[in-house]
Amino acid sequence: MKALFWISLAGIVYTYVGYPLVMFLLARFFSRPWKRADTAASVSIVMAVHNGAQRIQAQVEHLLWLEPELVREVIIVSDGSNDGTAEMLNDLQRSRLQTIILPEQVGKAAALNHAIAHATGEILLFIDIRPKVVPGALQKLLSNFADPSVGCVAGELILNTDGHDAAASAVSGVYWKYEQWIRNCEAAWDSPVGVYGGFYAARRSLVQPFPEGIILDDMFQPLSILRKGYRSVLDRSAIVIDTWPGKVSGEFQRKVRTLAGNYQLFSLAPWTLSSHNRVLFQLISHKLMRLVVPYLFLCMLLTATVLGIHSLEWRVVAVAQWAFWLAAAVSLKTKLPLIHRLASAASALLVLNIAAVAGFYKFIFTSGPLWKIWSPGGQVPTTAIPLERGRESV
Repeated sequence: MKALFWISLAGIVYTYVGYPLVMFLLARFFSRPWKRADTAASVSIVMAVHNGAQRIQAQVEHLLWLEPELVREVIIVSDGSNDGTAEMLNDLQRSRLQTIILPEQVGKAAALNHAIAHATGEILLFIDIRPKVVPGALQKLLSNFADPSVGCVAGELILNTDGHDAAASAVSGVYWKYEQWIRNCEAAWDSPVGVYGGFYAARRSLVQPFPEGIILDDMFQPLSILRKGYRSVLDRSAIVIDTWPGKVSGEFQRKVRTLAGNYQLFSLAPWTLSSHNRVLFQLISHKLMRLVVPYLFLCMLLTATVLGIHSLEWRVVAVAQWAFWLAAAVSLKTKLPLIHRLASAASALLVLNIAAVAGFYKFIFTSGPLWKIWSPGGQVPTTAIPLERGRESV
């Protein structure tokens, strides 16, 4: 029992503290800088959207505004939309805008494959309907392709948390900063195992079609490019702004979909768990261990509880754990300001770990396409972007 407790604790500490520390040290002492320089590479912006009528026109105008001297075309795919999105796209007559209307919903990955097949730019910029790109960010993102070893580049995501509840804010705030810090360390040493899917670019010559139905296109594509011998890097000066769900229930559903996508990725691309993946150590430590941690927490709780029957010291350990998780659960239901704020980090940890278990359940028992288990939503970002050339922010 004691061995199980300490092994579980060691696994949790390694996942949340040990591995990030290892990556920090590797990035600090064995970093591999890459070349940055202005580039005139042509860009094709590709985006898939399902039922985005409220945002589509503003986002199209925003994308067409980005560095027109670099952006050759903006390709928007309506993925079986039935809310007027397709009609709005058909009515938008803009130079450099191409629209593809799919009558039936096929999922983001398959919709993006249609856009990729029509793209002609040297660089493909993948973007979603919500993110807003800060002026100059596209040029900064592209400057990383001056290094011939770089095949994929992602920017710095800033999340707008205005109006979010405490637990959702903790996920979009502290947790995301922690997550992005780890990814930056991975990129400094070699490459991150995944990128933010709402704003990343890749050389078109290296991009391969997504497996139909895959959820984590932002892991599959970078890892596929790494497999060809190139790097995936992050540029913190290329800033994009997005908003994730403002309520913890929405954040939970988003994480369930993402974590179920990890299992799906391993099944659709088993080479990611083989020696063909040169960032296998990062993948296991960063992604696989996160899927195991919920069961380690449960093992710690149960073993301490059993040991506490005959030991005061272990009883204290068990009570402390029960109190921690109870406070986290109560905080999700109780909106008393003091309790809600104090326990928000614990609530975020609880939500993330339950989502990992639910994600496995969804992967095993979902009938039909896995991407249908959650539809992206959330408020439109309200953060103003100081656009140049006299245009108003969108």
